[in-house]
Amino acid sequence: MKLESFSHSYGQLTYHVVLVPKYRRKIFAGSDIRKGCEHAIKQIAAKYHFEIHALEVMPDHVHLFVGCKPTMSMSKTVQLFKGISARLLFQHYPEIKYKLWGGHLWSRGTFIRSVGNVTADTVQHYIQ
Repeated sequence: MKLESFSHSYGQLTYHVVLVPKYRRKIFAGSDIRKGCEHAIKQIAAKYHFEIHALEVMPDHVHLFVGCKPTMSMSKTVQLFKGISARLLFQHYPEIKYKLWGGHLWSRGTFIRSVGNVTADTVQHYIQ
C-alpha cells in the first residue's frame, strides 16, 4: 500500500474491522445475502471515498480491511458501514428480520485494529 497526500497531511490510515451480526447469527450463510452484504459495503465505500483493500463475508461475521481519509474518524466510519448496510440489507432481504428480532442487524461491539507497514518497535526506534 502506498502513502497518500491529503490537503494538509501525508500518510496512510488503514484499519482491520470485524462486524458481527446480532446474536452471532449465521445470516450470511446464503450466497444471495452474502453478495448483498458485499455489494452494500462496496457501495458505502465508493460513496464516502473509503478504499477497501480486502473484504470477506463469513457466515457469522464480516472482515473489512479499509483505508480512510484523516478527516473521517474511525467511529464515524464504522457507524456509516453498520447503519447504511443494515438499512440496505433489511430492505432487500426482509427475511433476515425474522432471525434478528429487535430491528438491529449488527451487534453493539466492533473489533478495530489499526494496520500499518511498520511495527511499534520500528516507530519507537525511529523516535529515539
